[in-house]
This record gives sequence, structure tokens and C-alpha cells, in this order.
Amino acid sequence: MTENGAHGPIHQSRQAPSKGASHVTDGRPLTTSLVDPTSCRDHGDVHTLSARNAEGEISPYQPRPPSRPKLPKSNRTSVSVEEAVRTRRLRNSQESLSDPVETGSSTDSLREDQPGPAPGGFVPIRTDQDSITRPRSAVATGSPVSRDRGSSLSDSEYETRPHSQQSDPTDHRARPARPRLSPVQPTGPLPALEKSFASATLRAANRIDRDRVDYAVLAREKVGERLPRNLSDSRLLDTMGSDSASVTSMRSTYSVLSPIRPQDVRNRSFLEGSVLGSGALLGAEELDRHFPNRRVGIYVATWNMQGEKGLPSNLDDLLLPTDSEFAQDFYIIGVQEGCPDKKEWETRLQETLGPYYVMLYAASHGVLYLTVFVRRDLIWFCSEVEHATVTTRIISQIKTKGAVGIAFTFFGTSFLFITSHFTSGDAKVYERVLDYNKIIEALALPKGLPDTNPYRSTASDVTTRFDQVFWFGDFNFRLCKDRVDVEAIMSRMVGAEMGPLLEHDQLSKEMKEGSIFKGFQEAPIHFLPTYKFDAGCDIYDTTSKQRTPSYTDRILSRSRQADDIQVVKYTSCSSIKTSDHRPVVGVFQVKLRPGRDNIPLGAGQFDRSLYLEGIRRRITRELKRREAMKSQSSSSICTVS
Repeated sequence: MTENGAHGPIHQSRQAPSKGASHVTDGRPLTTSLVDPTSCRDHGDVHTLSARNAEGEISPYQPRPPSRPKLPKSNRTSVSVEEAVRTRRLRNSQESLSDPVETGSSTDSLREDQPGPAPGGFVPIRTDQDSITRPRSAVATGSPVSRDRGSSLSDSEYETRPHSQQSDPTDHRARPARPRLSPVQPTGPLPALEKSFASATLRAANRIDRDRVDYAVLAREKVGERLPRNLSDSRLLDTMGSDSASVTSMRSTYSVLSPIRPQDVRNRSFLEGSVLGSGALLGAEELDRHFPNRRVGIYVATWNMQGEKGLPSNLDDLLLPTDSEFAQDFYIIGVQEGCPDKKEWETRLQETLGPYYVMLYAASHGVLYLTVFVRRDLIWFCSEVEHATVTTRIISQIKTKGAVGIAFTFFGTSFLFITSHFTSGDAKVYERVLDYNKIIEALALPKGLPDTNPYRSTASDVTTRFDQVFWFGDFNFRLCKDRVDVEAIMSRMVGAEMGPLLEHDQLSKEMKEGSIFKGFQEAPIHFLPTYKFDAGCDIYDTTSKQRTPSYTDRILSRSRQADDIQVVKYTSCSSIKTSDHRPVVGVFQVKLRPGRDNIPLGAGQFDRSLYLEGIRRRITRELKRREAMKSQSSSSICTVS
């Protein structure tokens, strides 16, 4: 304790007597107070301590200060008065500085003081009984709180405290003290954290909103109830790690979008990524994450609409048949002799496919329409889309026959989709072959897209410049048989075996001879001829022309590598009867390969206005359906007598 401490004025008066005073000392303890007894009202606890020690109620021993020189009677009173006045003046100015709690650092309050010898060589005497100390409270008994309650220190508690904290028996002014907090130590080793544990401070930005419920807690509280889950939630309940403060975000840990480390951002090259490198947007890592088996689902539909203005009331059977377990990633719809309102047709397609799909691109050539829809979460991996058209008429202004093609690259695989309408007529096979040859030579694709395999490309055949090619439409190839014979064969067929009819198919014959569709394949046909029906019924042509039923509507495919295209389904849609043709649909699983980042990307562009209009129509249709059901359930039958 320094001389500027709480007891500084007292020690100063004790060690520096007035000049000329006698230095004779006696062995008796000094019991005369240096302060006016009336001042002890404010220090009831210290006064009580002195009285109790004098009477010996708690301990026969008490700490004794070092002996003081005996002052003469003439100067003793004056010195005491001077010291008391000096003490009163300095107490207010030095009290805050003298308190070690005020002047010490923040860590001093958590540090236990070690008892040491008192100034002057005085050492408190302890007995075995005194050495047994009682536990201290969290707040020191000398604090202002204790003084307000009128409590006092016992001898054992007093003697066990360090000398620097003991009050002088001759000083009845107790200095203010702050609560001393002892350091908190763990009772045992802390449990180890799991690897899947996520701290709230590390993932504060990915917390689930407060209105969401912890999935794990909800699962424990409702053991007997079945919780509604979607595709993302079903993987969360058993693998999700969280603490009591937050829940790890589903989007960043358990879905496609995973967290990105700063080091990965530093090392990743967006412009020079390649098939062998890591970090390419279209590279192997992204491909394996979205398509682990590296196959994409493609739905192709072709339909000759016969130019009818009226569209079917429902296109679900055409695009979303009930016998399919899953929807596909791409929907490509080719139309020949399309309805006059092309925009209305595209809006109906968007309304049917709903919010999961967006229209990537649409092209037309006269009444030939070709539309491409893609799942909206896959649009970032599509390149820029290009299209080209070819007319096969002698007069180019007449755009009823010809072809329209759309090309793009998805990851590292290039696609070409062609819909065409060849020359009609039962005997005009040669003209149809000419139409095919003109299309493959004149269709100017690709334009700016890089050729993924230029060594296998041919300048005279557009179908050799792409990895995967789908060609579909109304090819107008007929069955080389009279109608009576065809109907007789159809009556003898059992089940879905169409072999006897296909023996007379013009297209199959030309493909075997190699004069058309070189390198293309067609899935086995297990459906009835799609041409020609009377509108609105399942009866073949009853007009005066009596046209022979034929397989005019076809879907063919070609790939650079063998077995890259697997056929899932190849059939016709017999429920749509507004035209004299039945739509034909095909579902395929196509092999994908990683690509390079030098491919010009489409930047996620799609027809936003068409998307919003299609969704608005879906909502309107649903509200009308609910209103009709509500009015139907509330209606009653009335009878009039």
C-alpha cells in the first residue's frame, strides 16, 4: 500500500510527529481514537469491530499496529486536531485514487491478493481455530452493500484477509470497496465438437428467419406426426447440425448452392477453365454436381396443327402425360401448319409447363414453329442460341414447306433441333429426298458457336457439326399400300406390334438404302398411324380422297458417339383430336460432356413477358376452377309443384 492509500494520512501522522516531541514509547496499544466519536456514526461496522474485539466475543486475538511514540499532553491534542482536519480535507480528493479497485486494471479484480507482512514488520498471530476460514461471499463484507445492511466482519474473516485489505483499528473510516469476482474455471474438460457442427458466428448470414422452426426440434416434439417435407427437407432432419443459437441454412449446406471458400475464389480462373481444369463454369465439377450420371432428359413433340385457329382446351396430355414419372429438363415442341396466332400458342405452352420452366428460344418459318423450354435453374449452363431457316418451295416467299433449326450448347455438348415439313403426296418420295438434301446443305448453323469436334464435321451436312441432333416433323412419307390392304393388316395386328405395317413404310425403306437421314436412328414404333383422321374423332379419312393411313409424323436422332442417346418413350398422343394429325412425342436421355468457359453463354436470358403471362393464366384458371367447385357444392336442387 502506497502512502497515497486510504490509510495514508494516518500513517503520516504516526511516522512524522511534531518537531520537538519525545520519542519515548510504551508497549500498550493505542486505544484513543484520533477522530471525533461523532464521526463513527457513518462507520458503524468498524466501530462494532473494535468493540467486539475489545470484549473478546469472537477471538481473543486481534491485530495490533506497531507502537507509536508517546506525545506530550500539551501537543497531543493539537496534533490530533490537525491530523483530523488534514484527513477530512484529503479524503474527498484522494479517495478515488486511493482505492485499488478504482486505480487498478480490470484484471486486478479477478486476481486474488496474497497476504504479506504488514508495514513495520508486524505479522498477525493466528491459531488453529483462526486458520479455519469460512467461505467468502461474492460481494466483500466491507462493501457499501454490507454497510447498508449493518453487517460486520468476524475476527476469523478479518484475520484471514491480507494485511493490505485489513482496516486499522484506530481508523474508523472504512474506505469504499468494489465487489471482487473470483475467476470462473470449468469443472471438467469441454466436450469435443462434431465435424458437422456449425457455429452461429460463422454462419450468421445463413440463419433461417425467426418465423421458421428448427427442423430437428420439430421432429423431436412431434415424433408421432408425419411432417410435410419437400425434396430439400427430406435430407435435412437426420444430417443437420446446429447449436442453440441458430440453424444452418438449407440453401448453403444441403442444396446445390454450397458455400464458397475465399481461397477457391482466389484460385479459380473463369476465363481459362477447361475440361481438365477445376473451376470452369461448364466444367466437370459443375456437370457432376447437377447431373451425376451425366445424362439430361429431353422431351420432343411434333404436331401438324392443320392451321386450326382453335387450340385444345388442355395441353397437359401433350406435354405432361400421366404415364411419365418425372418431367424432363428440356421441352422442344415443333409445329407444322401452326395456328395463325403464334404468340398465343407459345403462351399456352408456358401456361401448361408452369413456373418451373422458361422459354429459352423460339423461331419460326412461315407456319413452322419451333420452341425450346428449359428448366429455369439450368438456364445458366446454356450458350447463346442460334437459329436458321430453309424453304423448300420454288418460290421462296411461300413458307409452308421447309425447315427451321435451333442450335445451342449445354455444358460441353452441342445440340441441334430441326423441325421440317416435306412435300406432300403419296408418290412424291424423290421430292421429299430433295427437300432433305437441300435442308442439310443450306441450314447455316452454327454461326458463332464453337464446333465441339471440328474433325468430324462436314461442310455439306449440318447434322455432322453437332454432338446431338434431333430432327422431327411432318415428313409426309406414306405407306405404299392401298387403303383396303392397310386396313386389313391393321385388323389382323395383335397388341402394339406394327411390323407388318412398317414393311410398307417409305421412310424406313429410304433410310435402309441410305438416301436420306444418314446416320439417324428411330425408336421402334408401337402406335397406330398418325395420319389421316377426321377432326374430332378416331376415324381415318372418310372424305372422297380416302387417304391411306400413314406414319407421316416422326422423330429421328443422331449422335457423334454411339449410345449417347437412349430412348425412354416413343408414342403418339391420341387424346388431342383437333387436327387431322395426331401429335407424336419422344422422351430421351442424352449423354453430356463437360465444356470450356470460352463458350458464349446466354446469360440466363428468356422471354420474361411470356413467363409472367403464362403464370397469370394459371392463377386465373385455378381461381375459376375453385369458384366452380364452391358454387357446385353450395347449390341445391329445387322442385316446383
